[in-house]
Amino acid sequence: MPFVAWTTVVIAVLIIAVTAVGLLRVVLHLRHVHTTLGSVVAGVRVIADRTATVPSVVGSVNANLAPVRAWTETV
Repeated sequence: MPFVAWTTVVIAVLIIAVTAVGLLRVVLHLRHVHTTLGSVVAGVRVIADRTATVPSVVGSVNANLAPVRAWTETV
């Protein structure tokens, strides 16, 4: 093969190698983002679980405060 053909092949291989390294870096960054988002989602679920109990307790609190409400209406 002539020198120009070999030069073209070498340049093509270098371009492909640089592109492959760049894509590998993107994949590694995306894995890190995936892990971080998993942690954030877990944190949001914990917060949602801890605040979900408030509506179920409100009825009980209102029932316990009924005598206080009745007393304040007489004042």
